[in-house]
Amino acid sequence: QVQLVESGGGLMQAGDSLRLSCVVSGGTASTLSMGWFRQAPGKEREFVAAISWRTEIAVYADSVKGRFTIFRDSAKNTVYLRMNSLKFEDTAVYYCATTLQAYSLAYAARYDSWGQGTQVTVSS
Repeated sequence: QVQLVESGGGLMQAGDSLRLSCVVSGGTASTLSMGWFRQAPGKEREFVAAISWRTEIAVYADSVKGRFTIFRDSAKNTVYLRMNSLKFEDTAVYYCATTLQAYSLAYAARYDSWGQGTQVTVSS
């Protein structure tokens, strides 16, 4: 069974950069599509970014496009989310998730395994 452990969250200021990590165990990150989602207080979980195992094409939510980058290090079995130009509205718990699906990765229902989340707080 795939297990995911996120790390790298913290208290940041608007404009800062941050990198989240998600270590994959019980599976091989390069053969899984990986996604990042986030959930702010009082809001539903929303898609942030994903990368397909088949195409290696990354997709992003409009709200983070141009600021966030998802990438993987297969040697470390880890996927990352690089976040630049952080905004107050990026404040949320960030979750990584995996799926064997290669397409339609913006939908949480497509994912099989989830991490426990890491808190990112951005002060304005």
